[in-house]
Amino acid sequence: MSQKPPPKQFIKKSIAGTKHTILISSAKGGVGKSTIAVNLAFALQSFGLKVGILDADIYGPSLPKLLNLKEKPKSEDNKSIIPLEKFGAQCMSMGLLIDEQTPMMWRGPMVISAIKTMTQKVLWKNRDIIIIDMPPGTGDTQLTFVQEVKIDGAIIVSTPQDLALLDVKRGIQMFEKTGVKILGLIDNMSVFKADDGKEYQIFGEGGVKKTAEEFKKEFLGNIPLDQDLRISADKGEPLTYAKPDHEISKLFKNIAEKIKQPFQ
Repeated sequence: MSQKPPPKQFIKKSIAGTKHTILISSAKGGVGKSTIAVNLAFALQSFGLKVGILDADIYGPSLPKLLNLKEKPKSEDNKSIIPLEKFGAQCMSMGLLIDEQTPMMWRGPMVISAIKTMTQKVLWKNRDIIIIDMPPGTGDTQLTFVQEVKIDGAIIVSTPQDLALLDVKRGIQMFEKTGVKILGLIDNMSVFKADDGKEYQIFGEGGVKKTAEEFKKEFLGNIPLDQDLRISADKGEPLTYAKPDHEISKLFKNIAEKIKQPFQ
């Protein structure tokens, strides 16, 4: 009787030029994950960490808009790519290599090839930590990262809406099955405070915290719906960098304080 072949072993490597890698994931689209990723990156930078930001959402890259990046990355040898620098952070996104309105009509193998290019051929330099803004879902991109890149942790972002939390639970289980440590969950758009001071739980209340408790994960905090955060994102000036004393920036800094210790 023949024996089954052993399962394929993946050799995981750190991204060259970086010490630590954190994935910012949502599983569900439209929950503000990219805005969270960028602002959290600059909150970590405020503690003295040298930060890189990699936008891994091939189909819907947001980093060029969030940081107002317009120039194309350069290459000195036509093989490697030099990341752009903005506000002290090194940055890379597929959106920097194509026209802003060009649709990415790629099948899975092309997406995987693009991800490998950004993890293996970008010349990151002397970064303490790289924040990777992941695309929604639990498909090819996610598996490529968790199988081939040494991941130090993942943060899951969600609104408190039940529909979003269904996908969050799938995301938690994906990371657990692939051996990726979940650093915690963030509740985004948790509440809206009107001009009269009243608070409205537009997307529900407490769902992200309850999910964190259900799966025994840390709840990292709430980020409310805030006009200043939206305006800063549209302008390409992250609130945590442009206005570090803003009340929302302080919430990001509190989250950064909770996760930064192993990366300093």
